[in-house]
Amino acid sequence: MPDAVVIGAGPNGLVAANLLADAGWSVEVLEEQPEPGGAVRHDRGVDPDFVNDLFSSFYPLAAASPVLAALRPEDYGLRWSHAPSVLAHPLTDGSCALLDRNIETTAASVETFAPGDGEAWQALHDVWQSLRPDLLDALFTPFPPVRAGARLALRLRAAGGLRMARTLVLPVRRLGEEEFRGQGGRLLLAGNALHADLAPESAGSGGFGWLMTMLGQTYGFPVPEGGSGALIRALVRRLETRGGRVHCGRRAERIVVRGGRAVGVRTAGGDALAARRAVLADVSVPALYGELVEPAHLPAQVLDDLRRFQWDFATFKVDWALDGPVPWQAEQASRAGTVHLADGLDELTRFAAQIAMRQVPDRPFAIFGQMTTADATRSPQGTESAWAYTHIPHEIAADAADEGITGRWDTKDQELMADRVERQVERFAPGFRALIRARRILAPPTLEALDGNLAGGAINGGTTALHQQLVFRPVPGTGRPETPVPGLFLASSGAHPGGGVHGAPGANAARAALRRHRPPGLAGVQRLLTHRDRTGTRH
Repeated sequence: MPDAVVIGAGPNGLVAANLLADAGWSVEVLEEQPEPGGAVRHDRGVDPDFVNDLFSSFYPLAAASPVLAALRPEDYGLRWSHAPSVLAHPLTDGSCALLDRNIETTAASVETFAPGDGEAWQALHDVWQSLRPDLLDALFTPFPPVRAGARLALRLRAAGGLRMARTLVLPVRRLGEEEFRGQGGRLLLAGNALHADLAPESAGSGGFGWLMTMLGQTYGFPVPEGGSGALIRALVRRLETRGGRVHCGRRAERIVVRGGRAVGVRTAGGDALAARRAVLADVSVPALYGELVEPAHLPAQVLDDLRRFQWDFATFKVDWALDGPVPWQAEQASRAGTVHLADGLDELTRFAAQIAMRQVPDRPFAIFGQMTTADATRSPQGTESAWAYTHIPHEIAADAADEGITGRWDTKDQELMADRVERQVERFAPGFRALIRARRILAPPTLEALDGNLAGGAINGGTTALHQQLVFRPVPGTGRPETPVPGLFLASSGAHPGGGVHGAPGANAARAALRRHRPPGLAGVQRLLTHRDRTGTRH
């Protein structure tokens, strides 16, 4: 009987399993899919000569994460690779805002849109440099982050106190208007806010856009060399060296609760796997409380709150094998790993408004990945492995382009939407479609079939909006990995701090399980030893 059973071999599940194994626990991981990784996997399914990431590709949060850094995945084969520049946002007039790891290069780019905007970018970066250590500590630790939060509060006070806090909760449109005279800086912030489901007018989208751009400014948007799954392979190797095991093709069907406590997992194949100390679930919140745990074991309030749980936007993705580099009209875009495609801030607002009205956008904002530009191993020299994804409503009432997309996501819907995404790319890169050797379409049902946590193609574990963050994530009054069932811990992006490949939800769940089973008296001994170290006094 293992000490812990972890459901799900995505990055959070594997981080949790590694930390438990480090503490001497025996760990078994159950994964529904035939391979580990969750939404961090790659294949050669578009063309045998091309490596394409199935889901996520660029990992600024992984690069910044102290959780992943402590696991040292580089010791187990992971190698990071960077594009020459981080991110570009071209416009159809040929201008382009460029985010680069060199602060002077980024500042010079936004300066071309309006005099003084380069200095404004430097000022936002100075604030980031001041807040970064404690902000990242607060972000990647369980809520509430008492010590990191206290340090961050002091730094916020030094950076302007309430005025700085106001800046971080602003809608990104308003933040851009207050800080920049031209479009360049505004576009970099707003495009990054829409990496989540935060419209330019959403409260808090300014802080999220600022965080993502500053992560890119400092850490870049790196990719695992050879494909995104290289990160997963490193975490699996690390776990196996510590005796942990990953079982693929075994879907958890029910969490066994006995005597009011989680004691194991029953699989779809009828197997029962007991857990001596804890069960950790790297699954979506609706899957945990709506499927895996029987309602009788949950408080009525949790079940009621579950009805109000909000997913983030659905996602539609296209992968390509290209016979040559993308012919961007704005040359700067050719150097960036990530390219944002919307012709100005108003087009971003229009896109988000159409989704809010349950319409399929007619000019979809596309996040475009140039993978060979970021990692030369992804395809033959002179070619490009590329993808783009866009957001769509979960429930579709109309097609804003009046082309008849229904939301059934049959072959007709998929082809129409993929063509629409390609036309959006073509606006900024005339001749793009002539380079396509092969393409693969990943509609919302396909994404969910490949990873059950991506319900309807939602990639963030739930909305990033303020009403489902911090103490409201995943439901009001929580914000922590503990669940109403003793011995059961939520280890997925449905828990604080949410989506992104950084491992924090898994780490928080593992640490909560370890605290629950800390030997009696150990905490007091530890405090005593700490005091002795500080004073030099023997007790």
